[in-house]
Amino acid sequence: MINKALIFRIMGSLILIEAGLLVLSLCIGLLYQEYDISAFLYTSLIAATIGLTLRFMGRKAENRMSRRDGYIVVASAWTVFSIIGMLPYMLSGFIPNLADAFFETMSGFTATGATILDNIEDGGHGLLFWRSMTQWVGGLGIVFFTIAILPIFGLGEVKLFAAEATGPTHDKLHPRISTTAQRIWTVYSGLTLLCTALLMLGGMDWYDAICHSLTCTATGGFSNYQDSIAHFHSAYIEYVIIIFMFICSINFTLIYQCFFQGHLTRFWKDTELKWFTIIVGGAAVLCGFTLYSPSYDVELSLEESFRQSLFQVVSVVSTTGYATADYNLWPHVTWSVLCLLMFMGGCAGSTVGGFKAIRIVMLSKLSYNEFKHILHPNSVLPVRINDHVIDSGMRSTLIAFFYIYIITVIIGTILFNFMGLAFSESIGVSLSCVSNVGPAFGEFGPAFSWSHLPDAGKFLASFLMLIGRLEIFSVLLLFTPQFWRNR
Repeated sequence: MINKALIFRIMGSLILIEAGLLVLSLCIGLLYQEYDISAFLYTSLIAATIGLTLRFMGRKAENRMSRRDGYIVVASAWTVFSIIGMLPYMLSGFIPNLADAFFETMSGFTATGATILDNIEDGGHGLLFWRSMTQWVGGLGIVFFTIAILPIFGLGEVKLFAAEATGPTHDKLHPRISTTAQRIWTVYSGLTLLCTALLMLGGMDWYDAICHSLTCTATGGFSNYQDSIAHFHSAYIEYVIIIFMFICSINFTLIYQCFFQGHLTRFWKDTELKWFTIIVGGAAVLCGFTLYSPSYDVELSLEESFRQSLFQVVSVVSTTGYATADYNLWPHVTWSVLCLLMFMGGCAGSTVGGFKAIRIVMLSKLSYNEFKHILHPNSVLPVRINDHVIDSGMRSTLIAFFYIYIITVIIGTILFNFMGLAFSESIGVSLSCVSNVGPAFGEFGPAFSWSHLPDAGKFLASFLMLIGRLEIFSVLLLFTPQFWRNR
């Protein structure tokens, strides 16, 4: 049986957390005395009322959570957060259209970074801060964020963590999930503060520095300016953001173990990180030489070529979506490289979307073993990652995830194609949403907004963002008849 009362109680607590974040954005609006004050005031009151009502409805709940309850809480939390989170945009009149407001909010919470805005600079300071805050909270996970600050889940923490965490393996720093969450959020908060300080040293004012550090460490990519990071015309700022996008693409558990527990050797022994670094470095060098070659019409110095290349490569593979150049204008060979990076994404246990580098490593080793198995049919060929053998159950899950991931992108491509998008744009938009990248190709590239996507397409894109962020199974499982059977 589904424990409805417990779900109500947990959802009430989560929505009260969102109400608090809305009040924080209200304070920014009050500081600048802009038109978005009333929108945040009304929305925070609505959220608080809903949260308190759900807490009251679940006051007598048994502290017993099943795996089904965990999946319902996680999927519901992300959906309800987006519905409430879009209200400031609509009530202020900044984004009056329902489909646009929901798309922008879901893109924020899933740290996708695609935007329908053609007038970002017209947003009030409170609204743009809220826009950045949605990405920061969603970066490591809405429920994971709440586990770190409120001990409200008890025995259900493990089930919620499993339903929301990204990657095929879920490393724990402590037997208690709440302690693990607190330690990882300490790393996350520390990186955000450090990024803010370094951006301010580069000439950003405190407001822009905070907003961009929130979306940079979340690898979300929302900027306060229509031309993204190119607005600042600063090589220093670009290099700072490159460094933090890359760092936040690494498993946060690994970062904590290396820099807080002193296990530095794990950093260069980690198989996933080594593969990820080599792939990113190779892609950046290839694109850099392509931009510096005479085949590229724009004359760039060697440093500018490699800075543009490195920035866009790291932005795409980290699924951040910041831009300093329009890669639609680059030679076509670079498009294939960027498309593959969109698919791969970063490391498991980070804020990054995509298929994940660890799964690429596992599939590569499985494929290599198959060649050896053909030659030596009776041999036993284990797949090892960081000296751990990958068992048969994880291999089956990997293959199933790969299949469903590809099928999801294909179905999304077909549906977008039916809505009037060109085939190449349909593939780019579908892959971008499922991988939570943000910019795609063509009219949905880094130089354009997604405002001309049909309303039905915006809702479809929002759904693809959600299932991509929750790694497909956590959402699609809710649509299977077996999930709702009482046995």
